[in-house]
Amino acid sequence: MGISALQQTDRHMNLRNLALPVFAAVFCTADAQVAVNPQIGANFTRLTNTPSNIVSSASFGWQLGADFRLGDRLYFQPGAFFGRSATVIKFTPLDTSFIEDNLIRTTAKVKALLGYNLIHGDAFRLRVNAGPTYEALLSVDSKDDKIAFNKSDYNGGSFNLDAGLGFDVAFLTLETGVSYGLSNAYKDEGKFLSDSKYFTWYATLGVVIGGKPK
Repeated sequence: MGISALQQTDRHMNLRNLALPVFAAVFCTADAQVAVNPQIGANFTRLTNTPSNIVSSASFGWQLGADFRLGDRLYFQPGAFFGRSATVIKFTPLDTSFIEDNLIRTTAKVKALLGYNLIHGDAFRLRVNAGPTYEALLSVDSKDDKIAFNKSDYNGGSFNLDAGLGFDVAFLTLETGVSYGLSNAYKDEGKFLSDSKYFTWYATLGVVIGGKPK
């Protein structure tokens, strides 16, 4: 083996010896900055922009999923959730009668929120978050079968703007927030509700794994 080959081998070894501690430091720092937050909770969804002869009210629904907190006091909070939401629709075709039904949706929701800890302690954190979300419609059920809505009447998904307030006490976390629909819930033929959007209030309880404040 020539001198140039030996020098090249030594250079590669030196680069490797320098790179390994750098990669290890980056990995350890990233690991300390990542928290996982599995959670379960309740939601209440109603429709906005309903016609005068249709009244929408929220009924109990549920959701479960997890999000991540990538960062320290200021962090990126992506997440994914599966849930069921129920909306009561009261339709009044005549002045003296009404038809009421409970419409239940099954959805999958992804979030891309930005969060910030207003109080940033080891044992207690008060935090806020906000950002865009997307909720894909998986199925639709009509509990009482009095109003004939089909999945084809709905749009396949809804872009939303979410905002929340959360509390962390030790490893437990509680979060509450709202999700305002930016997309129409129904297609143009959607039973006089083509301009309606979803408005959801939610609360979740979960645990925080990792992500100790620095």
